[in-house]
Amino acid sequence: MKRGKKYIEAAKVIERGTLYDKEEAVSLVKKTAVAKFDETIEAHIRTGCDGRHADQQIRGAVVLPHGTGKKTRILVFAKDAKAEEAKAAGADFVGAEELIPKIQNENWFEFDVVVATPDMMGVVGRLGRVLGPKGLMPNPKAGTVTMDVAKAVQEIKAGKIEYRLDKTNIIHVPVGKASFTEEQLADNFQTLIDAINKARPAAVKGQFLRSVTLTSTMGPGVKINPAKLV
Repeated sequence: MKRGKKYIEAAKVIERGTLYDKEEAVSLVKKTAVAKFDETIEAHIRTGCDGRHADQQIRGAVVLPHGTGKKTRILVFAKDAKAEEAKAAGADFVGAEELIPKIQNENWFEFDVVVATPDMMGVVGRLGRVLGPKGLMPNPKAGTVTMDVAKAVQEIKAGKIEYRLDKTNIIHVPVGKASFTEEQLADNFQTLIDAINKARPAAVKGQFLRSVTLTSTMGPGVKINPAKLV
């Protein structure tokens, strides 16, 4: 893979094979985020889970203390009083059955998170084929299937993120922007790690956090010593 000049220069700052402390890693990631836009800082966490087993799945959500730095657009499936609550809480789009053809036929995806009341899941289920592959399907574990739509909307707007294992047993999540201070990024990252450690499935034996990498959108990855994150 051909790398640009900026990436090659940035990568020189990072010692290959070194496992850094959290604070040092955050500092390096900020230093190497040299793109002209405000890069997203992401954590990539490889776990000892085997996601093929139901008792080793990890899925949940956590509110990052300093948010993600990104404006999140929320679509809420709700009716009547719950629809009004969602609007009052700041949901970007609120509706019911009438949104199905818009999403299915018009390929409308101007939203980042979908929240639904439990009674609307029969309707939302019809969108499983299009929402599922995009990771947009509401889920009770992530707090996106709930009667308290106002709380769900407020938390997501405040910086609530969802974490889950992908097919390779890695969790990929944003922890902020390059414009954040080192303290803000470290706080967000630690909050995420604490939540993932707490979500460790009892069935997982041996080392749980196998590798942890912080990276910016365009920059090189910085490896963190996972032994210090337990």
